[in-house]
Amino acid sequence: MHLNKPHLLTRRGLGGLALGLAFATGAMAQDDAITIGVTAPVTGPAAQYGEAWVEGFDLALETINAEGGINGTPLEYVIEDSQNDPRQAVAIAQKFIADPNIVVEAGDLSSTTSMAASPLYQRAGLVQFGFTNSHPDFTKTGDYIWSSAIPQSQEQPLLAEIAYNDLGMRKVAVLHLNTDWGTTAKNLFVESFEALGGEIVAAEGYLPEEKDFRATITRVMSGEPDGIILESYYGDGALVTRQVREAGIELPILGVSSLYSPDFLDLAGEFAEGVYTTTYFAPNIPRPEVQDFIAAFEEAYGHAPNSFNAMAYDTMNILAAVMREYGTSREEIKDGLGQISGLPSVIFRDVTFDVESRRVAGPEITTLVVEDGEFAIFEAE
Repeated sequence: MHLNKPHLLTRRGLGGLALGLAFATGAMAQDDAITIGVTAPVTGPAAQYGEAWVEGFDLALETINAEGGINGTPLEYVIEDSQNDPRQAVAIAQKFIADPNIVVEAGDLSSTTSMAASPLYQRAGLVQFGFTNSHPDFTKTGDYIWSSAIPQSQEQPLLAEIAYNDLGMRKVAVLHLNTDWGTTAKNLFVESFEALGGEIVAAEGYLPEEKDFRATITRVMSGEPDGIILESYYGDGALVTRQVREAGIELPILGVSSLYSPDFLDLAGEFAEGVYTTTYFAPNIPRPEVQDFIAAFEEAYGHAPNSFNAMAYDTMNILAAVMREYGTSREEIKDGLGQISGLPSVIFRDVTFDVESRRVAGPEITTLVVEDGEFAIFEAE
């Protein structure tokens, strides 16, 4: 599926694809539907993540609307292109807030971009649902800011335990995106790893648009690490991995959960072999919700889903379940998120939000390793 740089597009599921997509600059949500506003990178360096979201959203909407939408009313979303830019996210927030048909907002990709708009959503009383926003401060703006993403304050200690206890790393080099998300993740990992008795011999940041990491790799290797930690997305993580291996470095590599994607395997190629990562979604998890999603996704799109597809799919289903049970006003959606309980999903065994943190309670993590070109569940000895 390829998006041709729309400013805004309206979607009600896969059925709309057969009719072609109509792009409308400055269009508003439709009166005959319940509308979610999505802020996403449709163009720019992070466009691949916005494209993955659209696949997940559309697949979920196809079933939701086939089953009667929200108590008989169709559900749709409108997506505005932020390019993952905080300034654009603020402008989009102002537009969504002013449109009475928008009942909830979802996105943006990075916590930095989303958090720039959070105060506006909080003041206006419109829920901002950040399903990829793992910065520990994301939901702290107020009671209209919710997230199904696992906060880095929870994930990084688990990553440190895997590195130290399961993989036997004692001296590591950390390469991280030089963004608020990447720096926060790095700092939390460093704190957790050192608390276990490990040593950080190097920590180097890089910009999202960087492509050549050879000098950075040379610098971090001067500290003689016994393992490499990547606080990366799968695109840049794959480039780093390739260049580490092309330099003849065979140290174990462990990446944060955003590394997990079939696209990482394609981009890193043979150099992905032996790389470790964590995930809350993997195709070899046997729960029926996971297997049914994978089968439907592959039938619809002809390729395997990644975690960004799964997060978007879950988001649409979580919000639909809340609206069906608790109502569709902005206030009812906020209150409903605090009451929904035991909802099965692809990523979580069940979705119940902790009202104080406005995060999903009790998530489970799975460690993966690339074996024979595929992600496999890793079992520590």
